[in-house]
Amino acid sequence: MLRLWRYRKRSERFVSVAHLAKPLPNIMHYIAVFALLVACALADDSHYSFSQSVGGGGGTSYSVTGEGRITAVRVWEVYSNYIYGFQLRYGDDWTPVIGYVSGQPHELQLFEGERIVQISGKYTHYIQSLIFATSLGRSLHVGQPAGHSFNMYATHPDAELRFLSGMTSGLPTSLQAHWAIFDTESSEAH
Repeated sequence: MLRLWRYRKRSERFVSVAHLAKPLPNIMHYIAVFALLVACALADDSHYSFSQSVGGGGGTSYSVTGEGRITAVRVWEVYSNYIYGFQLRYGDDWTPVIGYVSGQPHELQLFEGERIVQISGKYTHYIQSLIFATSLGRSLHVGQPAGHSFNMYATHPDAELRFLSGMTSGLPTSLQAHWAIFDTESSEAH
């Protein structure tokens, strides 16, 4: 109970004036709760998410980003073993290769409106295998499935892969996926 006190000069005593404080009407409680719920809903920005990093993680950090939507993926492997290198294409522009280039790459070119919605694979000290899955059910499988399994996907059903980050020690040693909804009208992720 709320206690309010007022000092009375004449008798030098404190007198309770709690009966003077009136409780808020019930409608004010409902408005306050509603405002709090709206604020919580607006604060929940689930259009962006990232997957936990996988791999040994030694070396130098990298981030593979570009302008626009991802339109293709290239991955190089060492003799059906671990991942040797990879790169993404945004629009018509390829990013720099993370890792090394050796032999012919495995490549997945996305159709108009198709997006990468899942990355799975295996890792030990290096990234052993990668599987890029698309919104149309297509996939690219590269590497040898040995080691610890991982599965990365967005928390929002309309989000897609926006960029990759991790560590590299020559070869990619760790991988982290970043997901967001791509706004096709403004060509920006939000």
